[in-house]
Amino acid sequence: MRWKGRRQSDNVEDRRGASGGGLRFPFPGRGGRMPASRRARGGGIGIGGLIIILIVSYVFGINPLELLSSGGGAGGGFTSSQNAPRAPARQSAQEKTLSAMVGVVLADTEDVWNAIFKSMGKRYDEPKLVLFSGSVRSACGFAQSAMGPFYCPGDHKVYIDLAFYREMRTRFKAPGDFAQAYVIAHEVGHHVQTLLGISAQVQRAKKNSSRKAANAIQVRMELQADCFAGMWAHHADKTKGILERGDIEEALNAAHAIGDDTLQKRSQGYVVPDSFTHGSAAQRMRWFKTGLETGEFRACDTFGARQL
Repeated sequence: MRWKGRRQSDNVEDRRGASGGGLRFPFPGRGGRMPASRRARGGGIGIGGLIIILIVSYVFGINPLELLSSGGGAGGGFTSSQNAPRAPARQSAQEKTLSAMVGVVLADTEDVWNAIFKSMGKRYDEPKLVLFSGSVRSACGFAQSAMGPFYCPGDHKVYIDLAFYREMRTRFKAPGDFAQAYVIAHEVGHHVQTLLGISAQVQRAKKNSSRKAANAIQVRMELQADCFAGMWAHHADKTKGILERGDIEEALNAAHAIGDDTLQKRSQGYVVPDSFTHGSAAQRMRWFKTGLETGEFRACDTFGARQL
């Protein structure tokens, strides 16, 4: 991916080195459900959260289907740490490179979505991206690195611990800077859904649905975020020529690695389609490619699609 030497976003908030509240991994309460006070509300877990939570579930004997269920509605939660201390982070050369890449990718998403929203006569409210290490406090509650990257609609912020990229590269064999960019673009896709009112509609639809039906709705939401990530890549490459040989394969490899079926086979040895919350590997790859090839909103209507 061609990113070096280009503008970095001013919307990166570095909280590495700041205290996240001395958190522990949020194990489920009585009955296997995660206590409501500890669930992130409205935003769900990020594309990386699925990976780490399934592994932690396996190691500690927790039912991963309970951890992966999308509980809680919009609103509520903890107060956002708007004025969290920004302790200077000691960065290795690799961390400095990753931080710079993240800033450039976020800037690219700003340019793309500002232009798309303007063409629709709308204003794009740029999200913040929070770099943290270990644990973090957001308007959606407390989270640890084990949850992976996530977006919180309560404060319009994307949260990421850069250590997650090491997990992608070493544990899940999904290396590459464009695979890393795909992670950010997917979470920004959830921000776009929030601005367009899609997220609120999804939460209302899930509220009165069975778990199976709610999971199916959540899958369509996640696949649309994948499609929006593809839209970003389409327009960023068209205007800035960001793609290099092998980049698309990196993103598709990452999408395959985080498909629900891939993760379930890895963690428990079998697949339970009714429990899917993000979509199968094939679905995630297909919808990213749809956004990449078309660059159009109408092509990303996962909610109206007969077949995912």
